[in-house]
Amino acid sequence: MTEKILVVDDEQNLLNAIYRQLRKSFQIDTALGPEQGLTAVENKGPYAVVISDLRMPAMDGIQFLARVKQINPETVRMMLTGNADLEKTIQAVNEGNIFRFFTKPCPPEILAGGLRSGIEQYQLVTAERELLQKTLKGSIKVLSEVLSLVNPEAFGRASRIRRYVRQIASELGVAAMWQVELAAMLSQIGCIVLPEETIRKVNQGRKLTAEAARLYESHPLIAFNLISNIPRLEKVAEIIRYQEKHFDGSGIPADSRKGESIPLGARILKVANDFDLLTARDLPKIKAFHKLREQSCCYDPKILDALRTFIDKEAVYFVKDITVSELDVYMIIEEDIRTKDGQLVIAKGHEVGPMMLDRLKSFARTRGIKEPIRVQIPADA
Repeated sequence: MTEKILVVDDEQNLLNAIYRQLRKSFQIDTALGPEQGLTAVENKGPYAVVISDLRMPAMDGIQFLARVKQINPETVRMMLTGNADLEKTIQAVNEGNIFRFFTKPCPPEILAGGLRSGIEQYQLVTAERELLQKTLKGSIKVLSEVLSLVNPEAFGRASRIRRYVRQIASELGVAAMWQVELAAMLSQIGCIVLPEETIRKVNQGRKLTAEAARLYESHPLIAFNLISNIPRLEKVAEIIRYQEKHFDGSGIPADSRKGESIPLGARILKVANDFDLLTARDLPKIKAFHKLREQSCCYDPKILDALRTFIDKEAVYFVKDITVSELDVYMIIEEDIRTKDGQLVIAKGHEVGPMMLDRLKSFARTRGIKEPIRVQIPADA
């Protein structure tokens, strides 16, 4: 059995006895007191099960297991005590989410049975997490691939927006960074229903027909409807739904939300979206920023401040013409990349990632890529 168990008590003799009784059936570590227990959890974990005495000096078992939960929420926590105090038992269950509660002296077979149940629970939780992560990654990869194939203009724009969002969110110290960054990456997925020419016109600031404008305005809702069906991405979908909502409450969707009631990620995405539109039309970044500042009713002021900080701190890049074989991750595409027959593969402004690098090399082998490719390379690369 590969899953590890940690037993924590302030009595060395008890630890020794439990170790002798169970070491042949389980992989067990012991710790004398809560301080040693936390050190073991931080340095030797993760543990499938942590079982702790209730009554210990300096820190009781309730406090200790609550700390264990903070360090590794998936660890199954159990309590062992010689004090049959009902009130403390209820407190331990409520505050530490205790899986089992044993009283001393506990027969080895009962303790072993509880540990096996704890390990099964841990395996169930971790297997569910792994399945969810693979499902999420697979779903996101499929959606990104579909967008890159159907509408490279929109895919390139999503890549640029993601870079801006990541930097702004970092400046703001956003806790759920993955949600905001993922929302940026999937923000244009609703554009799969739009002709590529429509996205090109939007990027260039050209006027759309009434029908094309109506369809373009619907892309956040289309994306929301797609992504909200993926488990655990409800908040990401909501960010995308409100990406065109103005800070003063105007914009899309037409509802009563305004100011800080709009999701923070959506407020960041709104700034990044409009900043990208301006810079895509070759407006210098500082001038694009001031253009946004002039429309202060549309944007959260603190997000504009974070954008200005990012512009001032932005890494220095130099421009270079290279071949496909020289292309590497974190380079930024300076000019559109096209196949030899003129098909757009990736729009300028895209930050190259592993998936895009593989796709470009595949295009180079099968259809040929126009070379040289002009890219921006970080000066410290």
